[in-house]
Amino acid sequence: MQLTYQISDLSSVAQKLLDKANSKNLLFYGKMGVGKTTLIKELVRQLGVAETVSSPTFSLVNEYSGENGPIYHFDFYRLNDPSEALDFGVEEYFMQESWNLVEWPEKISGLLPDRGMRIEIKENTNGSRTLNVTPVE
Repeated sequence: MQLTYQISDLSSVAQKLLDKANSKNLLFYGKMGVGKTTLIKELVRQLGVAETVSSPTFSLVNEYSGENGPIYHFDFYRLNDPSEALDFGVEEYFMQESWNLVEWPEKISGLLPDRGMRIEIKENTNGSRTLNVTPVE
């Protein structure tokens, strides 16, 4: 699936992603500042979280209470080694039936769940974004 959108379309883009999800593991790829966190904020809102969502850049993971259980938002940008993710139990998070929204998954490629959705975000010259979404199976 490929979607090109403006920020004003974010709500409908997030809904399409949730509708097409083959798994609760969503892996976000893209350059710094491309809009990964912004899209995740909208996804979390649509999953029933009313509180403010922020990037867990320093804590590595933020937990939110959604309508149907916990939602975990990971940001692995600052990881120096995948063992740091193992130290806080990332594998246990991935074994749960919770939503796992992962920024910078390439930093822990050997630890990622077997099933999920790869979401690549690219900024276009006109300021729009293009998502390329492929299943991970």
